[in-house]
Amino acid sequence: MIPLLIGIPAVLAVLFQFVRNEKARGYVVYAGAGIVMLTTVIFIINWIDGGARVWMLYPETELIDHLMTAGDIFLMCLIIVLSVKYGKVLPIILSVVQTAIVLRTEFTVDVKAGPHMMVDWLTILMCIIIAFIGGFICIYTVGYMKGYHEHHKDVKDRQPFFFSMLFLFLAAMFGLVLSQNLIWIYFFWEITSVISFLMIGYTRSDEAVNNSFCALWMNLLGGLGFAVAIALMAHIHGTLQLLEVVNIGALLPLMCLSLAGLTKSAQLPFSTWLLGAMVAPTPSSALLHSATMVKAGVYLLIRISPALEGNLVGIIVSSIGGLTFIMASMMAIAQNDAKKVLAFSTISNLGLIVACSGIGVEETVWAAVFLMIFHAVSKSMLFQSVGATENTLGSRDIENMHGLIITVPKLAYIMGIGIAGMYLAPFGMLISKWVALKSFVDSGNVILVLFIAYGSATTMFYWTKWLAKLLCFHIPRVKVKDVTRKDEYVSMFFHAAVMLLLCLLLPLIAIWIVNPIVRELFGNSTDVLSMSVLATMAIMLVSIFTVPVAMFFISRRSHREIVPIYMNGINNGDNRFFMNSYGKNEHLYLSNWYLRFEFGRRHLRIPSIIMAAAVLVVGFCLVIGGVSW
Repeated sequence: MIPLLIGIPAVLAVLFQFVRNEKARGYVVYAGAGIVMLTTVIFIINWIDGGARVWMLYPETELIDHLMTAGDIFLMCLIIVLSVKYGKVLPIILSVVQTAIVLRTEFTVDVKAGPHMMVDWLTILMCIIIAFIGGFICIYTVGYMKGYHEHHKDVKDRQPFFFSMLFLFLAAMFGLVLSQNLIWIYFFWEITSVISFLMIGYTRSDEAVNNSFCALWMNLLGGLGFAVAIALMAHIHGTLQLLEVVNIGALLPLMCLSLAGLTKSAQLPFSTWLLGAMVAPTPSSALLHSATMVKAGVYLLIRISPALEGNLVGIIVSSIGGLTFIMASMMAIAQNDAKKVLAFSTISNLGLIVACSGIGVEETVWAAVFLMIFHAVSKSMLFQSVGATENTLGSRDIENMHGLIITVPKLAYIMGIGIAGMYLAPFGMLISKWVALKSFVDSGNVILVLFIAYGSATTMFYWTKWLAKLLCFHIPRVKVKDVTRKDEYVSMFFHAAVMLLLCLLLPLIAIWIVNPIVRELFGNSTDVLSMSVLATMAIMLVSIFTVPVAMFFISRRSHREIVPIYMNGINNGDNRFFMNSYGKNEHLYLSNWYLRFEFGRRHLRIPSIIMAAAVLVVGFCLVIGGVSW
């Protein structure tokens, strides 16, 4: 089953280069996404039938190793060619150095044999996220890309390439989470970095090219850290097993792997690449830069989290995560571009997951896993709804979404559920933050307690502004035609349903999935939920429908008569336009307060990067300067 999980999307990626008919390509996407999801379900059922125990797999690796070596060299050559084409030097240096380190280690150092792949509950969770979130994003992409190129006539239509990259990314992510050997993980890790680079530059505009190379060199820097960790583990400890990294607990390999995780999850001072990635079409943002690819970084940090408890590396990781959480939340307040808000929010929430992983105790990892689940679903849904709204309104400015519940209610419902899932009770993000806060208090880390308290307050500020904008009641002067296609709605409704089910079934998910993950990582599982399962589910059942029901009643008000308000002039009847004392028409424009001077990116970005970089550099110096190798 594992070769099928990796191979099916990889074969589909090649197939798209030969399917030039748009309608036929859409059917191939639908069938391919369905096959990937079905294969994943069969794989999980087989694993559970086998006792749901940890599988250590020892495949015949000689041919695979040679293919991966060739793949590493090919990726390096591709980076060199594209970097020379656009005059970039740093990606060439980073790619050549790390590839040389890995190849030299692989061919000159003998290491003890061990499993190359592993299946456990964390792997199963990641496979579910990759297959279902990723699969439905691919389905959404079919309709979205039609509307995208209708609105962006200046962008060359390269949809076969785009779909190839989406499915190749799914294959790489399956390989990454199923691998246990560090060289195998590194191979798939680098594939995701290169795919991200290629998709950010999809439009080939100057901005897209520059942003794509920014993402490339930052992720390659993390890849260099990964390569150094491989060399250290092989030369000093004679092993290339990720589990052995945790068991041995040597700080320098842990620090290098943490650097890789921090770059991939776009933590400060590496957050710039994720913000620049928003120039790519929305499916790229939803799949690569919010729901799945950045999860590779936090996945790695969760894997090594038991080795981070109470040591210097754990302090560095948790500090950078906490700083990223609060600073990105503050900068999100000043954004009115919906995709930028989502980008900053993604960086912020990943920061909280990273902080939990850095503390490295049962409660914080429990919270980190739940945060990862809810964030993947909610952010994928929000990016998709923003993309559909942009195609419908011709804008992704939050101010232009004023009264979306009246003009395009279906998109407003989906967006509202996604926003509620990010910060309102009883959705899992809030519950996970409460658990994280409690565990930070128990750990005695006052700084992290302040970070999560004030970061959560700023989070509430920007989400409330956006949600209130959607729910504003007015009579539109111009009728808006919803151009969102059925396949886009299929994906968005699936995400909305999953979000509500996740909230309703939270106690069962904790018992069936999250507790087993913590148990496998730490050897025991803390019962975080103190309420009974049935009582908790009853409260959830009542609470989760509050937002959708409220939105429904607000949308129904559009049939009622509007009451004119006094506007210091003659009201034109819609409470938005009036005639002043000079007989001129005036427009009453209501806008959110964005506090651009206080929280604008131009004021906070540089200080936050300097602080995070200082923590990282000092941390590396302390680790290298005499602590355990």
